[in-house]
Amino acid sequence: MSERRREARVIFGFHAVLARLRAEPRTVLEIYLDETRHDARAKDVAAAAERAGVRLLRVPTKRLDGFYGGGRHQGVVARIEAPDAAASLGELLDALREPPLLLVLDGVTDPHNLGACLRVANAAGAHGVIAPRDRAAGITPVVSKVASGAAEATPYVMVTNLARALDELKERNVWVVGTDAAARDDLFAADLPPAIAWVLGAEGEGMRRLTRERCDLLVRIPMHGAVDSLNVSVAAGVVLFESVRRRGLPKG
Repeated sequence: MSERRREARVIFGFHAVLARLRAEPRTVLEIYLDETRHDARAKDVAAAAERAGVRLLRVPTKRLDGFYGGGRHQGVVARIEAPDAAASLGELLDALREPPLLLVLDGVTDPHNLGACLRVANAAGAHGVIAPRDRAAGITPVVSKVASGAAEATPYVMVTNLARALDELKERNVWVVGTDAAARDDLFAADLPPAIAWVLGAEGEGMRRLTRERCDLLVRIPMHGAVDSLNVSVAAGVVLFESVRRRGLPKG
């Protein structure tokens, strides 16, 4: 079987570039650093690049602007090998040796929200993030910057048919649990299994009908203040870390 072709893409911002250099230096092809930057952050990147044996080029600001049409690169851009996407949901699940903890995003198209969701999923130790191809943001430089390294470390599986993917999860004894402000069950009182796929819809629109119908359970995050909803990445953090908390409780 031939190896999947790995293509180059770019990431930008000091946090994202340094995170990549520290985690996977061999995948960094070269770094472009603003020739006017001589501050501590620029020195940190230069030192990390030297330690990793990565070529660093000092370039005019306008050259960096050219990568993004004036995007906020902070003065540093890196060309990296794009990570191999998980070939399929099945391959992702087959590789696990513990009950899956997954995040499913239905209709999250904003790259900032996706980046934040990937970051919180990685922090919670989630095994992957799943989204439909036709209604989701892809991995872009903006996503990578917001994710602060999590976009390269957390499997992001885009599926052709989300309802069918949820059916596959259920067939593998993974509970599909959706969040809904009007749900009867409280997140913190609901009976939740270890093997779980949390489903969140886009702000405002929520989950699509077919997605909602596939859920084994709907829960609500109790709200005690004046606001009646959370940003999708904040909600993802609440539910994922509730699963993490329960996994750490002694079995009685």
